[in-house]
Amino acid sequence: MPQRSQQVPAVIAPAEHGRIAEAILDFVSQVPDSRVGNSQDPAGEARRLANHAARRAALAAGSLALPPGPLGWLTLLPELIAIWKLQAQMVSDIAAAYGHHATLGREQMLWCLFRHTAAQAFRDLVVRMGDRLVFRRMSYAVVERVAKQIGIKLTRRTLGKGVSRWLPVVGALGVGAYAYYDTGQVAATAIALFEGEIALEDDS
Repeated sequence: MPQRSQQVPAVIAPAEHGRIAEAILDFVSQVPDSRVGNSQDPAGEARRLANHAARRAALAAGSLALPPGPLGWLTLLPELIAIWKLQAQMVSDIAAAYGHHATLGREQMLWCLFRHTAAQAFRDLVVRMGDRLVFRRMSYAVVERVAKQIGIKLTRRTLGKGVSRWLPVVGALGVGAYAYYDTGQVAATAIALFEGEIALEDDS
């Protein structure tokens, strides 16, 4: 009979997206401050910030992925939160470099952090009009709905990544590489956002 592979603990899956959604809601409630000033070369400064954040995210994710077996599952949500903190600070600094920190709100932060992961969650909430992005101001109920949709997407991806906890060294390298790539995607979204025009409409 063929050998059975290690099974992902089924008990984690049903509640995980709710925990991730709650973490997102807590996380985007406040935009981090930035010490970066309005740059004479915002594109160059943004690339520098992105590369620095991507390296830090890879190191943080790889370190948290090292615990093997069941212990590794306990690091999944802390890993996400640690990377979000780095990415949110990066977005804040990129906004400041482009002179847009004063207009950076939770809508733009959600868009930068999670647009590449769950684009469908922002359908009808962010509209592109030429080089201009129009954001609808989200009520708490709308933010909660978006967070739940993102949570479902992230849960599927995260539980898949969680299998790597059974192979700690290989898993740490893979998780670190993905965190580097993911942070680069967040940076690209932020740069594209702040290089264009941004408008905000009230959510009716």
